[in-house]
Amino acid sequence: MTTALHPEKTAEQPPSTVDGIRAVGRDYLDRLRGGELGSLPAILGLVALCVIFAIMRPVFLSNLNFANLLTQGAGSIAIAMGLVFVLLLGEIDLSAGFASGVCAAVLAVMLTDQGWPWYSAVLAAVLTGMLIGLVLGVLVARIGIPSFVVTLAAFLAFQGIVLMLLEEGTNISINDPVILAIANDNLPPVLGWAMLGIGVGGFAAVQLRQMRNRRRRGLTTAPPVLVAARIGGLAVLGGIAVHLLNQERSRSLVVDSVKGVPIVVPVIVVLLVIGTFVLRRTAFGLHIYAVGGSQEAARRAGINVTAIRVSAFVICSSLAAVGGIIAASRGHSVDPNTGGSNVLLLAVGAAVIGGTSLFGGRGRLINAVLGGMVVAVIQNGMGLMGYSSGVKYAVTGSVLLVAAGVDAVSRRRAVRR
Repeated sequence: MTTALHPEKTAEQPPSTVDGIRAVGRDYLDRLRGGELGSLPAILGLVALCVIFAIMRPVFLSNLNFANLLTQGAGSIAIAMGLVFVLLLGEIDLSAGFASGVCAAVLAVMLTDQGWPWYSAVLAAVLTGMLIGLVLGVLVARIGIPSFVVTLAAFLAFQGIVLMLLEEGTNISINDPVILAIANDNLPPVLGWAMLGIGVGGFAAVQLRQMRNRRRRGLTTAPPVLVAARIGGLAVLGGIAVHLLNQERSRSLVVDSVKGVPIVVPVIVVLLVIGTFVLRRTAFGLHIYAVGGSQEAARRAGINVTAIRVSAFVICSSLAAVGGIIAASRGHSVDPNTGGSNVLLLAVGAAVIGGTSLFGGRGRLINAVLGGMVVAVIQNGMGLMGYSSGVKYAVTGSVLLVAAGVDAVSRRRAVRR
């Protein structure tokens, strides 16, 4: 009389792996159409530049040049990471370059002139950066002076402070082996592989934990195949990089063996991991995005907007101090040009080229790394081809202008949709 019911046929079945991958692909394409380009332009630009320079100058692909690229862009990348926090609020810090110079000068004076141990000198430099950020943040967030004016004034003032610390232009050499090792020495090959294993294992644990938590809450999750592809992709790319860097790079019979991952690379990776966790996994990071999206809405939601803005400037200047320490290590000394010249422009360019919006509310710390590598590839590749500094500046400026244009167009498109 009645048709038998088959629960196994009427119950909702989980989507297949193919359907899940298609859904993820459709979602990604929808976000691209909506103007959420993220780091895609920077990744495509980085790949295109590497291919062009590799074709025109095959030495570009040598393991020696690869190591030079990583150390060449490390200082600017550290400063750019700090600028991301400020840019997310829709603010700007034009003093970050010379702030790094002031902190580097403090490091050099404490190390060489005062004879402090390296850890005390590093702490003094970072505390100087924090103090600089606190002053800038209070002037912007509490007094209400526009960040452009405050940081432009600081840009000029910090040049004078560097000159005073260095006694009107004295070059202070740095001889501490620990500080010099940051940008000039390498990890033992075995340690490089061990750190890669720890990094891939940690990334895998985070991905699996996130997938488990989303399932527990009844939310959609990425197909396990895609999660495995992310983990495998990181392992493969990291393995290739470590393998190349562990090859002998010395071309001289006089110089000792040179191989291994540069020490500055794990320094940048640690900053990236910590900063990404803060921005993506803590209430403070979510509040930064909220304030950057709309200060009034964030204030009505109970967020202490003033404290968030001040904290962003403190973080920015603290990471500028790290960039200054890296620059001092790479140059073996500190002089009045440390933190000056094109340091600020390259750092801002790195953040924006990587995909951080100048209008606030959009960006990640990985943007600073990708953008910094784009800038380093341009500088390095054009140097290998024999172009002058003027041509390199012109090309870098053009790339920055294109990135800012893409950001503006994508934001307008997102608003329309």
